[in-house]
Amino acid sequence: MKKGIAILGSTGSIGIQALEVISTSPDLFSIKLLSGHSNANLLINQIDQFHPKYAIVTEENAFKTVSKAISGVKTQVFFGEKNLLQALEDQEIDIVLNALVGFAGLNPLISSIKHNKQILLANKESLVIAGELIMQMAKVNKSEIIPIDSEHSAIFQCLLGENKNTIEKIILTASGGPFLDYTVEQLKNISPERALKHPVWKMGKKVSVDSASLMNKGLEVIEARWLFDLNPNQIDVVIHPQSIIHSLVQFTDGSLKAQLSSPDMRVPIQYALHFPNRAENSISQFSLIDNPELTFRQADRKKFRNLALAFIAMEKGGNLPAILNAANEVAVQAFLDGKWPFYRIPELVEEMMNYQIFISKPDLQTYFETTKKCFADSEAYIRKHT
Repeated sequence: MKKGIAILGSTGSIGIQALEVISTSPDLFSIKLLSGHSNANLLINQIDQFHPKYAIVTEENAFKTVSKAISGVKTQVFFGEKNLLQALEDQEIDIVLNALVGFAGLNPLISSIKHNKQILLANKESLVIAGELIMQMAKVNKSEIIPIDSEHSAIFQCLLGENKNTIEKIILTASGGPFLDYTVEQLKNISPERALKHPVWKMGKKVSVDSASLMNKGLEVIEARWLFDLNPNQIDVVIHPQSIIHSLVQFTDGSLKAQLSSPDMRVPIQYALHFPNRAENSISQFSLIDNPELTFRQADRKKFRNLALAFIAMEKGGNLPAILNAANEVAVQAFLDGKWPFYRIPELVEEMMNYQIFISKPDLQTYFETTKKCFADSEAYIRKHT
């Protein structure tokens, strides 16, 4: 029997690659829901190809375009988050692949958990914002969360069959992004075009900028803390420019386990879709002979201040990671819009971490209120200091 899948963020990088992987197994999966934001033409093409039961559009002009283009087709087109959450209740949806970007992924994740879906998670920000509550909710509702990020997929695979008490620490690898060898002075003259040119991965705009500033790795650190139920001192980061070893686990006996593959997101996507089985992969094969050098170096938390701030947020906890995430979202968008320089992204994040009210034991509503206020205050800070 085919499994019904919802792809949230189907027009983004992860969504596009997920649909490519799914199309190789048409006898196993059936697309029930696709959601997109502003890329109307691509969503129309995806609807034509996969014939989902629902298509949700979250940008008004795009919604009008999609609705008009597929008039008469069986796919039901709806607008906005409210309708997305309602569609996720459909019992024909077994799996929800959450590839939404930023805070927008939190409510759909909560809804998916409450309706006992299996979740393939690429939206790291949800666990950054409310990781402890999300994982508790998933446990109560018996909703399985399988990570799609290559680093977390690697850790997930390395921990299968292992005793949690034997984990010394996990080591997340980072490519270092396009500015790994830049000086502090060189980071003061970064354009959005340069920040989006990642040397290894093909990603969306927000993730690309986060990777360039190492905030992406910082967010992954916080996500890993909750996803694998670890203490902050059990998580480390190393720079690995080749992006072949996707992460490692160090055990108390001194052993290390690592997962290696080509830097191709279709590999962890396919793994998550077929878990607990492994499907034959004709997409991307890895050769040790073709990759004779694997190098590592310490992450420079002084030059890339965002990574240091993420560790501070993780260690202090409470609503501080939500503040870090919200401020970064605003700063990145301002940078992409030409309103805020790249090198000042950590300045805004740190300012908000110091300025916002810290709450040590927030509930879910507090996370939403914290994020909303931090969005507004971050935007005001940018207006005042430009």
